[in-house]
Parts: sequence; C-alpha cells; structure tokens
Amino acid sequence: MKIGIMGGTFDPIHFGHLATAEAVRENFSLDEILFIPAARPPHKLGKKVSDEHHRLTMTILATRSNKFFKVSDMELKRTGLSYTLDTMNELHKTFGHSTELFFIIGADSLADLFKWHAAQELVAKCHFIATTRPGVDVDFSAVENFFGKVAKEHIHRVTTPGLEISSTDIREKVRLGRSIKYLVPKSSKNIF
Repeated sequence: MKIGIMGGTFDPIHFGHLATAEAVRENFSLDEILFIPAARPPHKLGKKVSDEHHRLTMTILATRSNKFFKVSDMELKRTGLSYTLDTMNELHKTFGHSTELFFIIGADSLADLFKWHAAQELVAKCHFIATTRPGVDVDFSAVENFFGKVAKEHIHRVTTPGLEISSTDIREKVRLGRSIKYLVPKSSKNIF
C-alpha cells in the first residue's frame, strides 16, 4: 500500500491543499491521501493557531467528497510538539512497515528539510514529495548533497497546479470581512 501524507495546520484548509493532494495522488499512484492536522508544529510556536477541533472539522468536511482522502486526528491526540518523525513512526505501527509513506511538502519547505527534527532518520523512513509550481526554482542539488544517496531514492518532485492560495491571506480576508468564495470549500466557510 502507498499512502500520501498531507500535514499542516489547515488554518483553514483550502482548494490549494486539495488540488495539490489530488495531483500527487494521481502522479504517484497512491492508494489514499491521509490529511493530518498538526496540533503544535515546532515552526509555529508563539503564533496563534485556530482551535484544533475547528481545523479538524474543516478538514473532514473539505475532504469527504473524495473517496481517496482520509483524515486522522493522531497529532491532535498527542501531547508535546508535532514532529513528523513521531507521526511517521506511529503510521508505520498502524499500517505496517511494508506500507510506503509519501509525505507531501511544498518546494519552499524542501529547502529547509535538513533543519527538521531528526531529518536524516525521517528521510530514511519515508518518501518526500516536493510540489513545485511553474516558474519556482528550488536548488535540489543542495538537498541531495545534505542527504546523500537516500535523497535520490526518497525525495521526489512533482509539478502541481499553480493555485496561489494562502491560509494567512484567507484569515486576513475573514478579519476584514472580505469574500473567501472560491478559495475554501463551502463547508469550511460555515466554520471559519
């Protein structure tokens, strides 16, 4: 079995997340995409994040029309910071080590992958799919140099639809009372 993992705060989840997940699923022939809302991501310490139950509910509602999309609250149940390595270890226990895990990240996050908690161990445990957009160039050679041989086998790139949608921009629009129509699924608007 091949499972794609789409992690994030999803504050809120938007059409960019959904379109990217579907493009990756098709390109890599994944059996499903598991959306995992983060509880306490280390890179967002000190930043205000919406209530975890609202973010989980928005994610469930936004993904329910796609039979290949599933949602897990595993990180919301865990205490402490939300480290991707802990999540991958828990998923291997749940699905078995024969299941291949493909963690989906933006190309911008790929450049910082070496800074992630236990990055070498993490990249050895799962595949990473870096989603790129037309016209956005990432120095993939620096990543390959840091991770070595495992990078060639476990870090992949795919071009996805160029939807320039940002959760930060959506929250600002809501704050200003502006429309978020066509940016988020209708179900998310009712909660957010």
